[in-house]
Amino acid sequence: MILNLRVDHKIADIQSMEIISKDIDDLFWKLQDKYSIGEYIEISTCNRKEYYIHSKFIHEDEELLSHENQNIVIDYGQSAVMHLLRMTSGLESMIVGEDQILGQVKDAKHKALKQHHCGRVLDSVFTKAIHVGQVVRNKTNINKGSVSIGSAAIDLAEKHIGSLADKSVLVIGAGKMGRLVAKALSEKDLQAIFVANRTYYVAVELAKDLGGEAILFNDLEKFLATADVVISATSAPHAIITKDRLLGIDMDYEDIMMIDIANPRDISEDVRDLGVKSFNIDNLREIADENTRLRRNEFVDAENIINDEFILLKESFKIMEVDDVLGSLRVAMEEIRQREVEKASSKLVDVDDNGKILNNLTNSIVNKIFFDISKNLKKAAKEGNKDIVDAADYIFNFND
Repeated sequence: MILNLRVDHKIADIQSMEIISKDIDDLFWKLQDKYSIGEYIEISTCNRKEYYIHSKFIHEDEELLSHENQNIVIDYGQSAVMHLLRMTSGLESMIVGEDQILGQVKDAKHKALKQHHCGRVLDSVFTKAIHVGQVVRNKTNINKGSVSIGSAAIDLAEKHIGSLADKSVLVIGAGKMGRLVAKALSEKDLQAIFVANRTYYVAVELAKDLGGEAILFNDLEKFLATADVVISATSAPHAIITKDRLLGIDMDYEDIMMIDIANPRDISEDVRDLGVKSFNIDNLREIADENTRLRRNEFVDAENIINDEFILLKESFKIMEVDDVLGSLRVAMEEIRQREVEKASSKLVDVDDNGKILNNLTNSIVNKIFFDISKNLKKAAKEGNKDIVDAADYIFNFND
């Protein structure tokens, strides 16, 4: 059974997502305590939290999954896998077609492999999902143009304050999301761009790429006072810009625009009490809807690719099932062969010479017999004839 637990931008706003993400963590660890799940992958981004789980013991009637929080989506089997394929293809993103989710899925899989909780099943599923995401982007225009949360944040800023030309912009956070913002800003004729990050040398590297200036995190107040636009995208576990912090700064609150694309949020809602124009990921939905409308024609082609690749994935899983049977068959035949070689060799005069001949002969016999069995079982598996696979398992009696 493959199981997917998730919350994302489609069913929750940013505030709800922060709460529900913790509920999903709690649910996962309860399942972990009960079933000792050895195979799982966690995906956590600014607008989604997901777990993919493979377990032979968890079923759809599991009591723990009958939760009261209706904002947690739970998919099983094919539905869970199809969601993953659509997600890596950019069809489940707030900004349809964005490329960042593909990298985030790769990172999640790599982390799970490194921590030894990505087994053969999820490895195969995620390898296929990453491949599908690449094929969709290569064969359609789903990601044509500037498509990212970062570029959407810039579009939002221009929608509310007009052109950013001659504006001073402060970017807080030089991680992956901060770099997306910086990339979108690099195309604007800005008066000045400042980059702040807790690790100063990272800010220096990004500022150098932009032709901007890196600032110390402790100097934020000074640059908040002069910025026209602030875009924050850190991984801090709590708000770094609050009403109380701004009250200590001599600035015109109504002249500054702040966009928070972090999760958890970097900018507290109470800054609006001062007249600050403050926005977060929820406010990107209007930009996202327009982006979706422009790419609607690419959906059909993308979904056709996903459906075709899903069929191939199902076939590979059927082959994977029969590979276990074939592996057991090969081991059993090899044990028989070696025993018979030993018996026959003991009766021969020149053990070294004749033993080699017997070994080659019996190897050839096993390979020839195994070839036909393997070919026919794999054919039965691809055609969905599970009864034949089960019958082979029973006939050869591997477990005895």
